[in-house]
Amino acid sequence: MNLDRMHNTFLIAGLSLVLAMAATGCKKADAPAAPDDNALASSIQSKISGDSALSTEQIQVGVAGGVATLSGNVSNAAAKTLASNDAATVAGVKTVINNLNVAEPAPAPVAAVEPPPVKVERAPKPKPVVIERKPAPAPAPAPAPAPVHTTLAPVVQGPPPPPPAPTTKTVTVAAGTFLPVRITQGLDSATTQTGDSFTGVVSNDIIVDGWVALRQGTPVSGRVVEAKDAAHFKGSSLLTIELTSISKRGERIAVSTESFSKEGTGRGKNTATKAGVGAAAGAILGGIFGGGKGAAIGAAAGGAGGVGVNAITKGQQVQIPSETLIRFRLTNAFSVTATPAGAGSDGSSSRRPMQE
Repeated sequence: MNLDRMHNTFLIAGLSLVLAMAATGCKKADAPAAPDDNALASSIQSKISGDSALSTEQIQVGVAGGVATLSGNVSNAAAKTLASNDAATVAGVKTVINNLNVAEPAPAPVAAVEPPPVKVERAPKPKPVVIERKPAPAPAPAPAPAPVHTTLAPVVQGPPPPPPAPTTKTVTVAAGTFLPVRITQGLDSATTQTGDSFTGVVSNDIIVDGWVALRQGTPVSGRVVEAKDAAHFKGSSLLTIELTSISKRGERIAVSTESFSKEGTGRGKNTATKAGVGAAAGAILGGIFGGGKGAAIGAAAGGAGGVGVNAITKGQQVQIPSETLIRFRLTNAFSVTATPAGAGSDGSSSRRPMQE
């Protein structure tokens, strides 16, 4: 009987132990697994960022073994406490270590107070002190410096700058312009032949619109158009000339002008008078020496003598001496390179009267 009771007791105890172990195993199977550290850190960070009071704070979260560490800066102590509380509400967090720093508020600016103006009193001006100064003694004359012989190096001068290029302009000497020419070669009707040439120079500057077309002394050439010698019964002597060219700086410019003529004095009535005087003288001489027929012979001889005297006396020759000034009038126009007229040049040089 006792053995049965002991056996039952052991059976009940064993059964109770088995049931207890089964119950314990069921509880362990139903318990949830603990979250890892990275998940906890993300949950805490989301919790803090979602809090409107902490959204602008600079807070970093770290989790190791369920222990959360908060670091960074917050603006005030209340934000530090609130962050620690938010982290502690996350499931799985064992402990919260709060290492947040609270920034100190900046001191309020102090308004500067200007000091009251200080009145500065001016000190009275001191009276001027008159100090009489005695004239200083005249200094002794300094000794004359010894002469210094200096040899100056010769100054080497470079070549002078070239003169500026003259300003030129092409002008036209119009037809009808008078060219004053001074003849440099004398002409005589007794020796000059038609077609002979002569020379001369321009006696005055020829100015066109303020530009000198021909300078004084410019050489010119011409020809004798007609030459008549004062021969027996041929009338008056005659010289007619004209210009044909102008030489300017080696260039020959052909020109044509109106001719200039000079005529000598012919015999005319002077010849007949001399013949009549000869006849009268012969008649007087014939009457004195023979009368009658002698007078007639004397008159004939006297007339013949008068004609002979006149035959050996020619009419007056004409000359155009050297240095004679003649104004030739152009009948053609020509163009030349001109230079500016000098001061006081007004073109009057081409209008001076002709001298003969």
